[in-house]
Amino acid sequence: MDLIDTLVEKGLRRESPTRDEALAVLATSDDELLDVVAGASRVRRKWFGRRVKLNYLVNLKSGLCPEDCSYCSQRLGSEAGILKYTWLKPEEASKAASAGVAGGAKRVCLVASGRGPTDRDIDRVSRTIEAIKEENEQVEVCACLGLLSEGQAERLRAAGVNAYNHNLNTSEATYGDITTTHTYADREETVRLAQGAGLSACSGLIAGMGESDADLVDVVFALRAMDVDSVPVNFLIPFEGTPLAEEWNLTPQRALRILAMVRFVHPDAEVRLAGGREIHLRSLQPLALHLVNSIFLGDYLTSEGQEGKADLDMIADAGFEVEGMGTTTLPAHRARKEACGGGSCGPCGDADAAGPTEAAGSAEIAGSAKAAAEPAGAAADEPGAARTDLVAVRRRGAGTDLPPNA
Repeated sequence: MDLIDTLVEKGLRRESPTRDEALAVLATSDDELLDVVAGASRVRRKWFGRRVKLNYLVNLKSGLCPEDCSYCSQRLGSEAGILKYTWLKPEEASKAASAGVAGGAKRVCLVASGRGPTDRDIDRVSRTIEAIKEENEQVEVCACLGLLSEGQAERLRAAGVNAYNHNLNTSEATYGDITTTHTYADREETVRLAQGAGLSACSGLIAGMGESDADLVDVVFALRAMDVDSVPVNFLIPFEGTPLAEEWNLTPQRALRILAMVRFVHPDAEVRLAGGREIHLRSLQPLALHLVNSIFLGDYLTSEGQEGKADLDMIADAGFEVEGMGTTTLPAHRARKEACGGGSCGPCGDADAAGPTEAAGSAEIAGSAKAAAEPAGAAADEPGAARTDLVAVRRRGAGTDLPPNA
């Protein structure tokens, strides 16, 4: 395919595809799917080899959020039967984080529902980070606390936070359709505040909310323009009791095309397979590892994920390896930029900065995954065919007396 050859050449040089090229990836047929995956896999291997970074979520405060984000089970007015609890104690959060680290995670993501943190909340999170670092000194910490105010990102960095997550979620044009209590510009500003404080910016999207191909491409290019280091790709989990409960718009093949498009637009950024992967990719999850270099281990904020051991087995069986604590995730040019506090300097823009060498050819993917990637044809894979049996509310781990899934 001339399109894929062009995109691979650009990705190996860290060049951006055009908007039309990104749209063309989403428009490819199921017959072309393996070619798309194989091409994007070459770009993934160039910059990240066969490493898979594991991240572990700790939901510090669950439910009762005043914001009205339509996709969220914790939103204002949600009738989803999720766990609801106020702030975990530092020792409780540390225990949950240690379980993730023991399972192989090198980054712990601390999340709290709400519009944004108060100064008292920043103090509380700082104590939690201190407790986590006492047990696991090397672990990376990413905070996701909502909209930030001036000075809060600097305080989080001083407390030991490495990265800040705040997703754009969808295109600016359609953002008002999913949320009314804050704006797309508010989210952009929080990402900029995090970057300005020297935190690594983690910002991504949610696919499957009824958006168009153009919306997906718009938000992915907006993230590239902001030069974020990490791009989590979530697939909508249609919780009963939320406005988007009936939105079942994804097939496994569609999900793979979205991941490939994100990889082509963000060739050297950490692309993370996030919420909803088990529901929408199902048996094609291992194929997605050829596109992403990062996943969440175990459960999510309010829903259960694949068993932690199954995640590790999947990575090993697909021929990948878990990234260790001592390994720098980002390629050299991005790692230097992060070390500079997010600013720009001469060496950081070196287009010839070397990444890991390619470990396998496209034929390997085509040979090993062809059967798995053939269009399923079953009614359950048709757009609109609800798989509510796959949505399970989290009842273990943080906020419960049961051990976490890690």
